[in-house]
Amino acid sequence: MPGYGVLRWGSSTRSSKGWIWSQLKVRTCWWPGCDRSGPTGAGAGGAGAARRTMTRVRDDGRWRGLDAGTTRVYLEADAPQVACPEHGVVVAAVPWARHGSRFTTAFEDTAVWLACHAAVTVLAMLLRITWRSVSAIVVRVVAEAAGTRDWLAGLRRIGIDEISYRKGQRYLLCVVDHDTGRLVWAGKNRTAATLREFFDLLGQTRSAQLTHVSADGAKWIHDVVAERAPQAVLCLDAFHVVAETTAALDAVRRRAWNQLRRRGDKTTASEMKNSRWALLKNPDALSGDQKTTLAVIAKINRPLYRAYLLKEQLREIFQTKGTHGKGC
Repeated sequence: MPGYGVLRWGSSTRSSKGWIWSQLKVRTCWWPGCDRSGPTGAGAGGAGAARRTMTRVRDDGRWRGLDAGTTRVYLEADAPQVACPEHGVVVAAVPWARHGSRFTTAFEDTAVWLACHAAVTVLAMLLRITWRSVSAIVVRVVAEAAGTRDWLAGLRRIGIDEISYRKGQRYLLCVVDHDTGRLVWAGKNRTAATLREFFDLLGQTRSAQLTHVSADGAKWIHDVVAERAPQAVLCLDAFHVVAETTAALDAVRRRAWNQLRRRGDKTTASEMKNSRWALLKNPDALSGDQKTTLAVIAKINRPLYRAYLLKEQLREIFQTKGTHGKGC
């Protein structure tokens, strides 16, 4: 590794599981740089490199690496401190880890990949780290990647929606790219001010390139889009359209149930009351009893069954896409 040489390596059996370690030593001919300035910063060969000095060498540097099977692997090395003209006295950059991390780069990259494809609980158990460590790793890797890619470039069709992330009505406003399916931006609170922050970051030129914007029908979203991207076509997203249709179907069911109760038909009213989930669930998710309930409704209440069919036909419209949809 640049600036370091292997001093010794070995294994330990202090615990029942054991661990492997490798100890590195700083080469005397190597001049370390600041781990916050980067390769072109003042602390790593930039304008202030001539004024950079090594203050002292700490011998307590230790980083967790990828496991060797079921055995934990650690990398031990001296941790020089340098006086950076931009950031002051900081730990020198090392080639195997990011700034402020006690894990190797390979370990963190693996953890972030697992975070995208598995639950945090599974990730923490597999890598034998805490949830807090997982969160810190994700923040570091995302911050590093954020400076290498413009996620807002090439946006044409976007979707705007909110997601709750904690109890107490806490929301994130999310923007996704419909063409790639990627989340491109998120901000705290579902307000017009938050959405304006996104458009400020997007800029006037790129906002003018938007062709379609889907949302949930909230007036404040439509107002901001009309203000910042008036040429874009405003659309209701499929989820909220179907949700509104489902709510209308349930209103028809309740009205039919109340009519049966007023007529004194308690048996049929009881069957109608317990039919809510049979009407609202997708056909492929219905149980045997719920399919039977639908068959009964088709015979005893044609208006309600017709409302159910209209809801399913609307769902089918949104599911029929691409070449197949054009041929229908």
